[in-house]
Amino acid sequence: MAAVTPYLLVENLTKSVGSKVLFSNISFAVNKGQRIALIARNGIGKSTLLEILMGKTDYDNGKITWRKDLKVKYLPQHITVESLEDARKTGYCLEVKGEDFKKLSGGQQKKLLLQQVLDDEPDILLLDEPTNHLDLDTVVWLEEYLRNRTTRGEKAITILMVTHDRYFLDSVCTDIFELDEHNLYSYHGNYAYYIEKRAERLEAQQAEVEKARNLYRTELEWMRRMPQARAHKAQYRIDNFYELEKKAKQQRNDVEVQLAIKSGYIGNKIFEAKDVCKTFISPTTGEEKVILQHFHYVFSRYEKLGIIGNNGTGKSTFIKLLLGEVPADSGTWDIGSTVRFGYYAQTGLPFDEGKKVIDLVRDIAEVVDLGNGQKMTASQFLQMFLFSPSQQYDFVGKLSGGERQRLHLCTVLMRSPNFLILDEPTNDLDIPTLNVLEDYLQKFQGCLIVISHDRYFMDRVVDHIFVFHGQGHVQDFPGNYTQYRLEMKEEGNKNTTTSTTKSNNLRGNQLPAAPQENKKVKTEQKRRLSFKEKKELEELETLLPTLEAEKAALETLLSGGATLPDDIARASKRYQEVQEELDIAEMRWLELTEIEN
Repeated sequence: MAAVTPYLLVENLTKSVGSKVLFSNISFAVNKGQRIALIARNGIGKSTLLEILMGKTDYDNGKITWRKDLKVKYLPQHITVESLEDARKTGYCLEVKGEDFKKLSGGQQKKLLLQQVLDDEPDILLLDEPTNHLDLDTVVWLEEYLRNRTTRGEKAITILMVTHDRYFLDSVCTDIFELDEHNLYSYHGNYAYYIEKRAERLEAQQAEVEKARNLYRTELEWMRRMPQARAHKAQYRIDNFYELEKKAKQQRNDVEVQLAIKSGYIGNKIFEAKDVCKTFISPTTGEEKVILQHFHYVFSRYEKLGIIGNNGTGKSTFIKLLLGEVPADSGTWDIGSTVRFGYYAQTGLPFDEGKKVIDLVRDIAEVVDLGNGQKMTASQFLQMFLFSPSQQYDFVGKLSGGERQRLHLCTVLMRSPNFLILDEPTNDLDIPTLNVLEDYLQKFQGCLIVISHDRYFMDRVVDHIFVFHGQGHVQDFPGNYTQYRLEMKEEGNKNTTTSTTKSNNLRGNQLPAAPQENKKVKTEQKRRLSFKEKKELEELETLLPTLEAEKAALETLLSGGATLPDDIARASKRYQEVQEELDIAEMRWLELTEIEN
């Protein structure tokens, strides 16, 4: 049987920016039907790699081979005037005329471009943070669409994407590529599988390093006492020594952002909204939009509130009303005297590109008060946010999108706020930083309001949510986002975004119909297996014995003494693949049987 040509083959690719090596001699293939997520810390080169593959950025060495006659589509992380103009010219914004096109919100622009690339029926999609700026309903729809979509009636769509959305990763991806320490590691499975196997890889690497260090001490002693006259007779050992030395001195740079910042004292009175009304005219459609209508709410001490709703329903405007940046049409906001806001804006800070990182922070404060009598210089505080001393003297314009967001977070927290307002804080932040931020917010001794499309983030940090349904209707739901979604399903709401309403959902602004009253979260009622899940369970019950039998046969083969070396190599490789397939299948079987029982 002839070998199947991959959609994309990358061989020994190397890229450096100045003295910084992003990746070195990485190789990988993207095959038809794979849905691959590219994961790495900020500044490692995820977006750069996608730009290289699309021919938008040069690389140092290596070879990139695309299969001929492929339709390739690319959705960049950041929307540019060029990309918007291209969308307008191709008729993807018929409802917007002339210059009004550029007045669309970030979420509306993202939906527009997403609609464009999906409707083009590509063979392979390259997506850079596709969920950024999208409302939660659209994220859920996109997740279902990418997981279930078929291309030309053949097979699941092929995807290579960068995303930090952990629920999205877990649901959509078949494979994970990780950029780490200049290398690329591949994992055949979803995000949960990747977490498990990455831990095993790091543990094995650490064991190898420890073994090398022990051996290095022995070889170092030999090098010191080796007679010079016999050096030529042991050159191979000398060469091995230097290779061993490199391995023994390997050190991982797994430092994390440190958020050991104390919040300031906050009194019992936080804020009270009294009969607040707000309406404005949409700059794109000219329609009147009601944001709040006779809104009344008393915010409690240490309350952690999440805000969700479709793009354009007024979530960010609500925040601006609270901060006094936008006046209410009527009603009042009564803010407590001890409240000190810290606002993380969706758009980020208007950083001066030509300013150095350290100077930007020093303009706010030379010394940062951490509380309990502890203080830090601006430079020390930046190091807590993973800005090395050398990087602190780089210009802001050199920072990646994730590094800029990390700097933005730094400038917010260094003021020691006791009321944090975070508008889409997860955009562009890497997963390790998100984990640290979530832990910090869970323990935060202050008040919190979060607007986010990241379901995992919301589930971890908020205790209730406001659902903005549009036209002034705000629902207070007593639970997290997953519980809210479950409630909507249990109520049989038919307006939730589905794959059969793609065009309306991406171009429109429809939310599930607002319930008339809040109900308690129904945690007692068990979820049942869907028809698709029942079929999947039946297939797994057939697959598992087959894999077990193949594993046993391979073990017998590998334990025999008469097997040829090439056969052993092939059998060993297949044994590893079978074991991985078994792990994934067993985990999924357990999940489904738990639901069934």
